[in-house]
Amino acid sequence: MRVSLTTHGGLAAPINSRRPPRTLDTDRMPAATAGQLRRLVAAVLAEGGGGRPDRGRDAMTYTITIDDDGRAATVTGSDTSMSAAFGALLSLIERQTD
Repeated sequence: MRVSLTTHGGLAAPINSRRPPRTLDTDRMPAATAGQLRRLVAAVLAEGGGGRPDRGRDAMTYTITIDDDGRAATVTGSDTSMSAAFGALLSLIERQTD
């Protein structure tokens, strides 16, 4: 499974728009971390995504793209409206790609 994170907006919008996506590949991760990533992805997909991406002034919007053996899905959330599962997935991606 490959999971990519793209960020948009926020106070650093011009910088964020030039950053490449942050990508994780479960084949290149420790088994425990890969399992956690899979569980969080399943939770976000089960709830239908990250929440309705409201446009808040200077709010960040996060797009997470999941590719699991050719099956692709994209979910979006924002600082003002992300679900708890989306926030946990976002946190894991950010920790693993910093």
